[in-house]
Amino acid sequence: MEIELLTGTTARALAFSTPLIWAAMGEIFAERSGVVNLGVEGMMILGAVTGFIAAQSSGDPWLGLLAAAMTGGVVGLFHAFAAVTLRANQYVSGLAITIFGLGLSGLLGRKWVGRPLFDSMEPFDLPLLSDIPIIGPALFTDQHALAYLALLVSVLLWFVLHHTRAGLVIRTVGESPAAADTAGRSVTLTRYLSVGFGGVMAGIGGAYLSLAYRPSWGEGMTNGMGWIALALAIFALWDPLRAVGAGLLFGAFFTLSFRLQDRFPPELLTLLPYVFTILALILTALGRGKRAFGAPEALGQAYSRGER
Repeated sequence: MEIELLTGTTARALAFSTPLIWAAMGEIFAERSGVVNLGVEGMMILGAVTGFIAAQSSGDPWLGLLAAAMTGGVVGLFHAFAAVTLRANQYVSGLAITIFGLGLSGLLGRKWVGRPLFDSMEPFDLPLLSDIPIIGPALFTDQHALAYLALLVSVLLWFVLHHTRAGLVIRTVGESPAAADTAGRSVTLTRYLSVGFGGVMAGIGGAYLSLAYRPSWGEGMTNGMGWIALALAIFALWDPLRAVGAGLLFGAFFTLSFRLQDRFPPELLTLLPYVFTILALILTALGRGKRAFGAPEALGQAYSRGER
């Protein structure tokens, strides 16, 4: 009985946390390069609505996913333009993108509200891996393709970030952009690519909601997941693999709020992820908190050649 509770909770936690993991991995790359992106919520909701419209119009959910990824990438590059080229306040720019995204998604999706997606992504078992005792039913059974891809991509991104020259450049730009500039690396290009990539990942996270998890469109359907993804990047200490564990923890709290409601008030377990989110945001907003968590030294700081 306990094993069934464990595997069942983990499986539902993965399904719930998949969009969080996608968005958090993108945020990790953006912040590793030194750019804070508070616009994740806006990018996710725009990815959800454009993905749904494209999939419903074409009949192909994978085209919807492509549209969502491109939308997130374009919005990410806009944030990079404001934060890197214009040297605007990164926090203000991100908040503006979130507000803009929530408003624009409501406008674009007005005539689609409440409509189910005709051709959605269906869950399936992953061959061989689903037969592994305990782990198979927990992680590789009855999940959508984007959930399996999230696990695979997290390993790939961890390798890129920690074991490749590109990852070293990103981390150096985030720690000391002047040193990276002196070494001949383009701080501007690195930050543009990292923030744009973060937008792509946020768009995919939003598309998972409207194409797979709840194949339909509803205004505000991300329901604050962008903010939780932002906190996940911090909990994970800016590491893609830890982001998976942190995402599953958040998903478990959400799932257990239903399963254990006869033992604990469901509202308490549901509130916990948001309480942790607020604490994480407060800690990282403080200089001492940033150092204690090992945040990139130049996080949130604009850079111009010749300035230190």
